[in-house]
Amino acid sequence: MPQLPEAIFHNPPWHALRTKHRHFAQIRGNACRYLPSVAPFAALAAPDEIALRDLHTLMQPGESVWIFGENLPTVEGLAYDATLPTLQMVLLADTPVPPPDDAITPLSDPAEMVALTDIAFPGFFRPGTCEMGEYFGLRSGGQLVSMGGERLMLEGYSEISGICTHPDHRGRGYAARVVSHLVRKHSAEGLVSWLHVVASNTHAIGLYESLGFQIVRQVVLTRITASIAGISHPSM
Repeated sequence: MPQLPEAIFHNPPWHALRTKHRHFAQIRGNACRYLPSVAPFAALAAPDEIALRDLHTLMQPGESVWIFGENLPTVEGLAYDATLPTLQMVLLADTPVPPPDDAITPLSDPAEMVALTDIAFPGFFRPGTCEMGEYFGLRSGGQLVSMGGERLMLEGYSEISGICTHPDHRGRGYAARVVSHLVRKHSAEGLVSWLHVVASNTHAIGLYESLGFQIVRQVVLTRITASIAGISHPSM
């Protein structure tokens, strides 16, 4: 069955920002990050003080980013103010390819996508997030009520992300249909479908398992915030 190699998937933003998403990267020494308008993720070559200081120079005072890893060394000007245990899941190789669903259409309006995702996970989906891959949705009465798409892109692997449904339209199988559409797209493109889900979100985990995904490992994301008063921030 498909696996998510530890060498890459213990720190997928690092590898995405050096390959498929190089055009979204801000890089300084041993640290890199996505453009603030695209995604709140950063990455370190190694979880050490040197890399963290490099990351600090890429951040504005008061700004927060998420990195993969925990138990980081103390660095002046940076605060570690939250952790998020998260599961990585991958689609089993023998999962049947879902049939086409003509009701699902491509999305192109960042504002309506941000508005919908902010109901479920504020701050993670930004105006430029939809440029990381392709996004699709379902509408009811012209209103976008369910959506999802592609986020971290690696050679041979495409992350399914941004899966959400408006509270007034939940329980109708919309999210499953969107995920199935993405799985079908990836199958046609020869890509392995994978995703992240918060470890405490048992409802979503059950949905993904019912669609053929299997848990591979748990990773921990740490939110890093740059203090208002700290080291100087050179212009970018």
